[in-house]
Amino acid sequence: MKKTMNPFLCALLAGLFTQATAQTNTAHSDDAGHGKDYRTFHANGEVEFGAIENSYTADLVMYLAGNQFMVMNELIGDFQAKNPDIESVYVETIPPGQILKGQLLKQGEIEGKPTAMNPDIFASVNIGHLRKLHSLDLMDEYMIYIHNKLALMVAEGNPKGIEGPQDLARDDLVQSHPNPLTEGIFKFYGSEMLKDLGIYEKVTGGAECRECWAVEGKTWFTARHHRETPDRIEKGEADVGIVWTTEVVHAEAKGRPLSGVAIAFPLNKQDKVNYAIGIMNNGRNAGNAQRYLAYLGTDDAQAIYEKYGFIRATPEELQVKTF
Repeated sequence: MKKTMNPFLCALLAGLFTQATAQTNTAHSDDAGHGKDYRTFHANGEVEFGAIENSYTADLVMYLAGNQFMVMNELIGDFQAKNPDIESVYVETIPPGQILKGQLLKQGEIEGKPTAMNPDIFASVNIGHLRKLHSLDLMDEYMIYIHNKLALMVAEGNPKGIEGPQDLARDDLVQSHPNPLTEGIFKFYGSEMLKDLGIYEKVTGGAECRECWAVEGKTWFTARHHRETPDRIEKGEADVGIVWTTEVVHAEAKGRPLSGVAIAFPLNKQDKVNYAIGIMNNGRNAGNAQRYLAYLGTDDAQAIYEKYGFIRATPEELQVKTF
């Protein structure tokens, strides 16, 4: 005779399974991409997540501005295909202000693990960060290698009918913006745009904080980086947020229920957003770092960045310069 399981036990097990699945999904969505901030790319195609200790041992160690996270798989894969002897590349993609203050100028820790203070390469959307390293004899040269511009992210179909950044002054919108303390996108560009429009105080209340309500119930500042904003909009926790255009391109390519609203020049700061990169004087792999900067100047590298919504650098910008 075929045995059947007790209906009560079935329901209990199903409930436990559903609860576990919900917890897993919640953890994933709450992560907002943070779990992919620290990656080691191996020449065999393997991508290792976390493994902070690789910042001490990889053949090339790079600390880069976080909004390049979506490009790295293809870009580093192409670089290693052209340089197969560089077997491991460790890449961090978090806000460069956090890297500068928390990892280069003092000993930093990630999940309780100390991070190397001497990456081979550091890049930022603010050349002032690199000038600071130069003043400490930690960097001698730099180059501009890509550009970006601001955009607004909204839910798919733009249900709130947002037409441009001037709408951020509306009282019916809940907003999510990068924090002004460690995220260059807002500290240097988003805040300037709001001031240009005369709505900075209205949107931010003059607050300078992170992972906080700048204006209670109306404007939220993210914790680590602007990649949290797409998650907040998906969850219905926000209607709109300032992001990079590349973030919109990436979200749409992934089929997420998100859309973008373009910001017209010059409010999009396209003429000011310059990604600067340089080799650290105290790094372990100067030769590999030089090969990477040379690679960034190639048409192949520039085309990969362009594919993800970035703007190519000019041939003159791609020339290495002294400070």
